Amino acid sequence: MRSQHHALVDLLPVLHARDRAEAKVAAIGSVNPRAPGLVNDAIQWVKHNVARALGWFVRDQVDFNRAVLGAVEATLESLNEVNRTFATLSSRIDDMERGFRHDLRGATDAAAALQSEAGELKDIRAHWVHWREEWQQKLFQNEVHYLRGLADLQSSLDVRVAKIDDGYRDSLHLQHNEYEGALRGSIDEIHKRFWSDMEKVRREYETLIHNELRVMRQKAFASATPVVALPAAAVSSDAPLDIDYNRFSDRFRGDETYVRERQQFYIPYFRECQNVLDIGCGRGEFLELLRDASVPARGLDLDDESVAICRTKGLQAETGDVFVWLASEPDGSFDGIFASQVIEHLTPSQVPRFVKLCAEKLRHGGVIALETPNPECLAIFATHFYIDPTHQRPVPAPLLVFYFEEFGLGNIEVHKLSPAGESMPTVNELPAGFRDAFFGGLDYCGIARKL
Repeated sequence: MRSQHHALVDLLPVLHARDRAEAKVAAIGSVNPRAPGLVNDAIQWVKHNVARALGWFVRDQVDFNRAVLGAVEATLESLNEVNRTFATLSSRIDDMERGFRHDLRGATDAAAALQSEAGELKDIRAHWVHWREEWQQKLFQNEVHYLRGLADLQSSLDVRVAKIDDGYRDSLHLQHNEYEGALRGSIDEIHKRFWSDMEKVRREYETLIHNELRVMRQKAFASATPVVALPAAAVSSDAPLDIDYNRFSDRFRGDETYVRERQQFYIPYFRECQNVLDIGCGRGEFLELLRDASVPARGLDLDDESVAICRTKGLQAETGDVFVWLASEPDGSFDGIFASQVIEHLTPSQVPRFVKLCAEKLRHGGVIALETPNPECLAIFATHFYIDPTHQRPVPAPLLVFYFEEFGLGNIEVHKLSPAGESMPTVNELPAGFRDAFFGGLDYCGIARKL
């Protein structure tokens, strides 16, 4: 069957016959050539003329022959096409036979596979119930493990989210605190700079006012009342008392610890000073505070014993009358002058002299602080003021402020100290307004700066 399919028609003899026929058709009307010569040339000429003469007679035959050859050519082409068609069909038939044999083998294999699968299905059917129970049990166990793992992951996620949230809140709170701290620091710095500038402006303004409005009067006053050195006894109208003044101070003013605590209030005003004078330094409480604050200072006092106590503490102190001692110092020698419980020992005429002399010895911008009993507090006259026999008369705060202004001191502050209620608890039972007006601070201080 396969050889019959592949046996095609042999067209080679037909091709040879066509070639011979074409050769004959091409030879019609041609003359055989002869050797050169006169006779042969005459013969050739006769042949050519005869051939031309017969051309009209054989023309149809020639056309017929050529048409027959064209038909043969077309038949050969058709036969070649038929052969190609047969070859294609034979190839397809072969492919179909191979496919059939392959399908047959596949069907055989499929049948065997189906048979095997049928056996397996029979085995599966026999064990299906047992397998299903095992599968359901494994499925249940897997679901339990899955749910447990999911719960563990959820709890771990919750813990991590809580930690992240706490960390974020702590970080946010820390940043907020840092921001508030930086903001407060900036605000405090701005406030400090603002009040420092305002203090400078105020000082310059007060200086301008004093220079413009009171320059002539101060010149006349300075020329009319020169500073005169007074003897030591001139500080008081009476001779010095022959008593142990340090024991007197311990009993009626307070011990050194108490005094240092009270005078701690003044340290911020003198912290930037480089040369401070403590007039009436006594036992040296304020000098000790200045030393602890690293502020250079020295003391002046009339009492030799008090000066000796200061020196035993390693403090710099001298004995001398304030008017004589200050008059010998150059103007502008100090940038800070402190006098606690001093001016009430001076006569009324000595107080303005004292303030004027201190103002002359201060350099520009220097600070002066004078502390004295407060006459606006009625309790001071019932208790402390008249206990000290060397007291002359109290100096009211408005009068001290006037003296400050009169002698070129500005930026004036007045602070009431030692509330009467601390040492006299019954005063606290009075109405608040009345108590503040008549039983306020037992002492007050006036603080000013040199313009």
